[in-house]
Formats: sequence, C-alpha cells, structure tokens
Amino acid sequence: MLENCQNAKERWGGVSIIIDRWLQERQDMLVQYCDVGGADQSEEVRGEKLRNLCQILVDYVSAGHFEIYDQLIKEGREFDDEEALHEAGRLFTVVDGTTEKLLDFNDKYLETDDLGSLDRDLSSLGETLEIRFSAEDRMISVLHTSHKDLVNG
Repeated sequence: MLENCQNAKERWGGVSIIIDRWLQERQDMLVQYCDVGGADQSEEVRGEKLRNLCQILVDYVSAGHFEIYDQLIKEGREFDDEEALHEAGRLFTVVDGTTEKLLDFNDKYLETDDLGSLDRDLSSLGETLEIRFSAEDRMISVLHTSHKDLVNG
C-alpha cells in the first residue's frame, strides 16, 4: 500500500510540476500581452512584440490541449471522480469555445502588418483569455487540487 501511495505521489506530483510550468507560461503570455498594448511604441517594435505574443499564445493553447487537459482528465479518472469529470466536460466546452477566437487572433496578425484594429482586437483577446483562464483554473481545482490530499496522504 505504501508503494501505491508513493507511485501516486510520483505520478500526480509530476502533474503539479507540469501545471506550474504551464501557469508560468500563462504569466509570461500576460506580460507579453500588456507589453504589446503599451503606448509610445513604433509600429515596428509593436509588430515584433505582437509576433512574440502570438507565438507564446499558440504555445500556451497547444500545451493546454495536448498536455495539460489530458493529464487532468487522467487524474480524475484515476481517482474515479465522476462529479469532477462531469464538471470538467462542461468547463472544457467553455475552454474549447475560446480556442478558435485565440487562434483567429494569431492567424490575423501573422498575415498582416496592419495594426489599425489591434487595440480593439487586444481588448477582445483579453476578454477571451479571462473566460478561458477562469475555466482552466476551475478544471485544475476540480481535477487536480481536490485530490492533493489523496496524493500526499
């Protein structure tokens, strides 16, 4: 039994490290987001900052879809937490609804040097990110944080 506890600690403790790294990437993305929105920048500088934002945005979205969410779902299944899995399904629908908007922002600004609508688009992007972050944070809470005592116990 002690061995099983150790295996769970190793397995799901590692998820904490992955989530922490992902949340740090989120913070880095928000710094880039604020930096692009800063005033008194040449279009060239702003364009470069925008390209950096788009890159980290796509990396963040990809990590969520191809790494983080899968790990969270696996953890919910491992702990046979049907209630959490049901809520996660609802939350994933919210997250998934933001993905297209985020990727559309990226696609638009990879294909144009016209920054005329950037401020309006950044505002919309910020609203979309807020919705996504709220749903992701709740997913982490119900599928990972809620099992912390079982892993560390």
